[in-house]
Amino acid sequence: MSDTFNDYPATDGVAPDRWASALHLFDNGAGVPHEETTTERWERAQLLFEAKDHVGAARLLTAVVDEVPEQTGPRLLLARAYYHSAQLRRAEEQLRVIVERDPVEHYAHLMLGRTLERQGRQDEAVPWLRLAAAFSGEFPDDD
Repeated sequence: MSDTFNDYPATDGVAPDRWASALHLFDNGAGVPHEETTTERWERAQLLFEAKDHVGAARLLTAVVDEVPEQTGPRLLLARAYYHSAQLRRAEEQLRVIVERDPVEHYAHLMLGRTLERQGRQDEAVPWLRLAAAFSGEFPDDD
């Protein structure tokens, strides 16, 4: 008799957010609804983002950012979700908040530059991309 239990891939065909929800199915007892915490929403949003459900991730991340506006991680992931779902103005708005609060957050500079480029605003994108390159140690050759 073979042991096929371990051969079954746990995520095969099941949406990632359903796994996150199932983890807390019985937390409060049968029939008692579970109120999702900010941390659980954050974890579920990450799963949705990884599954390329950027709109669903953005929906959850908006609530997370409202609850913990000082945190850079959720806001940056929200900007990325907006970017990947072509909500470029919203991505730009979130990225500008990040670079205003944390001027050395190099990835936010890079994303802001790319977001502006994608909107056809090349001249506005150049300084942000240069800053991102400088923060990452990439300096242009002075020939």
